[in-house]
Amino acid sequence: MPETIDIQMKKGVLGLCVLAVLARGESYAYEIASRLSDAIGMGEGTIYPLMRRMQSDGLVDTYLVESSAGPSRKYYRLTSAGHRALQDQSSEWRGFTDAVDALLDPTLTVTQEA
Repeated sequence: MPETIDIQMKKGVLGLCVLAVLARGESYAYEIASRLSDAIGMGEGTIYPLMRRMQSDGLVDTYLVESSAGPSRKYYRLTSAGHRALQDQSSEWRGFTDAVDALLDPTLTVTQEA
């Protein structure tokens, strides 16, 4: 059975969403996953591989925080490259959604970039 457009879009925008969450404040993976689950319905299992990839790409860095209620938590924060990626991807996302909106709304004009 092919994936629905909903699942495909969520996967495509997940990295941008993580960058946006971390731009609001440092967080640990489970908390990020919970926020994304509430906001866009993404499951927790998709976050951990993405966080490792973002770390290896230099978009986030990590540090450990001791917890009195269990093991230490790995917190993530945006690097300067992560902030730049958020800016770039946000701009691309807005351009993309504007173009899709124009295609879906017959009263809007679709413009082509040169």
